[in-house]
Amino acid sequence: MSLSDEQTDGGHGHGDHHLPATEDWPRGFGEASWWPFVTAIGAAGIYVGAALFVLSLGDEPLISTTIGAAATVGSVGLFLAGIYGWLYHAFVSDFWDRGTNHHSGRTLKFAMLLFLGSEVATFGAGFVYYFIVRGTDVWTSMAIPEVFGSLVIVNTVILLISSGTLHFSHVALRKGNHERFLQWLAVTLLLGVVFIGGQIYEYYEFIVHEGFTITGGAYASAFYGLTGLHGLHVSLGAVLLGIVFVRGYYGQYSAERHTSVSTASMYWHFVDVVWVFLVVVLYMGANLV
Repeated sequence: MSLSDEQTDGGHGHGDHHLPATEDWPRGFGEASWWPFVTAIGAAGIYVGAALFVLSLGDEPLISTTIGAAATVGSVGLFLAGIYGWLYHAFVSDFWDRGTNHHSGRTLKFAMLLFLGSEVATFGAGFVYYFIVRGTDVWTSMAIPEVFGSLVIVNTVILLISSGTLHFSHVALRKGNHERFLQWLAVTLLLGVVFIGGQIYEYYEFIVHEGFTITGGAYASAFYGLTGLHGLHVSLGAVLLGIVFVRGYYGQYSAERHTSVSTASMYWHFVDVVWVFLVVVLYMGANLV
């Protein structure tokens, strides 16, 4: 959806219309594509991995912790690979033959706004759960760990800087400076990957060294649920920016053709704002009475 771009005026007739699904790997059957199926398997595997990880906890674990962690990591990788293949073959491979005109570009931006509205509802449901739990007696009986520290501060600064570098990248493209556009975009992508690595390291410290796991109570479930959901969104955003970078490298953007850059930027700025709320509410506000 967000990775289409402006269309050339020369259209194609119905007889020579070429569906991107026929270029997919694994090869589709007719108009079918395997990529949505791969993506769905990866998404389902994330829940399976989380369940296996829960089974590995407790005084008498049923399975090894490594199994759940490996299943989760593998499923996330499969999910991201499916998203990449789906988006690439649907929107990128035939870019020069099709895309969106000016009217459709505005429609795609509006569609992205609607999508982000649904994301606000998704994260909002998690925040509502958190605040409801805070108002019950369960909260006062729990021992809330100190989760706010130097690591989350550094990670927050990294993500906020990435939002600025992405803005500079987009501005450079609109001014026709394609080289500067790619440079700033590469910095943004690198910062996003560093942020994801920082969050993984934070989880490792909490779970392995401090014993703070998702089964540690209502706060733990809210913490890992919301931060994990956000981490998944940042990972998806990194995939989108990666596709944008590859397309930009091959010259598929200009000052007049940048719809997908705009929509991907909207998504990235959104996850940055959500992270600020998570830090204030979950990290800084957890120990406040």
